[in-house]
Amino acid sequence: MIFDDRRCELGEGPLWHPLRKQLFWFDILNCKLLTHDESGPRDYVFPHLVSAAGWVDHETLLIAGENGLSTFDLTTKTLTPLLAVEADITANRSNDGRADPLGGFWFGTMGKRAEKGAGAIYRYYRGELRQLFRGLTIPNSICFPPSGAFAHFSDTAEGRVMKVSLDDDGWPNAEPQIFLDLNDEGLNPDGAVIDDERMLWLAQWGASRVACYSPEGRFVRSVHIDAPHSSCPAFGGSTLFCTTALQGMTPAERAANADAGKVFAIENVALGQSEHQVIL
Repeated sequence: MIFDDRRCELGEGPLWHPLRKQLFWFDILNCKLLTHDESGPRDYVFPHLVSAAGWVDHETLLIAGENGLSTFDLTTKTLTPLLAVEADITANRSNDGRADPLGGFWFGTMGKRAEKGAGAIYRYYRGELRQLFRGLTIPNSICFPPSGAFAHFSDTAEGRVMKVSLDDDGWPNAEPQIFLDLNDEGLNPDGAVIDDERMLWLAQWGASRVACYSPEGRFVRSVHIDAPHSSCPAFGGSTLFCTTALQGMTPAERAANADAGKVFAIENVALGQSEHQVIL
């Protein structure tokens, strides 16, 4: 079903806030954070591109944007810069991101025109920022199992989802290995999340679906999304939310796909992990 009927040019970064029982998501290209609260639909407009968030406390989000990381107070609507990241690379912006089980926050950067190899993936953890991987074109699929023993990520342009082992502090301690290679199927990995049973739920851009894979990388099933560009999933309890996008669609395709760009909600799909708190 349709959770929210506002059409996003590039819907991304859904986050179910476990304390507020509230979904937040982004329209990257329109510099917006969207949500529903007790008064109905609400959006916050930012002075630059924003794409992903983690929750810090009941009132505060950590937000990844084109200038780096900032905190955002939902009550006062105050955006406070925390850490500059690639602020001098004006051709880049942030993309996918998610908090890990130890309270760190991973996020990707990429060229605003998806220039080949212009992007990277970073992790912020208790005041420390490290660049983890570089040379990516469209970093996506950042997610973690409940144990925090490894991380997944992808470069959508390469058609592969990677898996990398993590140490006790949540930093990579080995070279990434290929977990899924979707090139033969012509599928494009986008955002992803892992549920409480360690199943990977992967949005596949252009395929109108979120696909489920076992911890061994075996395809299990898929959930149909009635929009061509499914971009990123998130769980709120047993409800699977998925953002979608209008980006890349012709005027005729936009008219023919009336629900493209909206947020979908499918109930009783699987039990999701509670989104992890970011520790600043």
